[in-house]
Amino acid sequence: MVTSQDKSNSSKSGSHYQPSLAVMLIILVLFVAATFVALRSHSPSHPSAAATTQPASHASSTTTTTAAGSTSSTVPKSQVSVQVANGTTISGLAGSYTTKLQLLGWNTLPRLNGPAETATVIYYHPSFLWAAQEIATEIGVPASAARPLGNATPVPGATGDDIVVVLGPDVAS
Repeated sequence: MVTSQDKSNSSKSGSHYQPSLAVMLIILVLFVAATFVALRSHSPSHPSAAATTQPASHASSTTTTTAAGSTSSTVPKSQVSVQVANGTTISGLAGSYTTKLQLLGWNTLPRLNGPAETATVIYYHPSFLWAAQEIATEIGVPASAARPLGNATPVPGATGDDIVVVLGPDVAS
């Protein structure tokens, strides 16, 4: 039988130390500061330094290169506007490739129906050849599918787009 005196003794023996609110806030501030310092020490201090140390095969996703081989600008994939148009009779093809490119980090525009094509063509504006070649690799077509856009308008409203992909039956198989 447990008496009331036994209950009061047992509740006292189970107490734990709880630091004051001020001590908890100091611990929290120190933790956040230490986390910030740790993360900062692992990231490059200059984003351009990371682009210059990449191997040439990976540099195409972050830089454009002139004919002389010098870097002209750094453009992330998320800032390259990509229009995907369906040049086949296969329903939903442009939608699935738009989603695929979006998941790979490209700035995709709403899908369209385009002119009938016998093979996929990737049109690009000047200085976006690297993007056209990377997209060709990502969707599984040869790099020769990339063509300069020039004054052509392969799909209505595509004059301001950096890349226009008109899908052909070669990607559907």
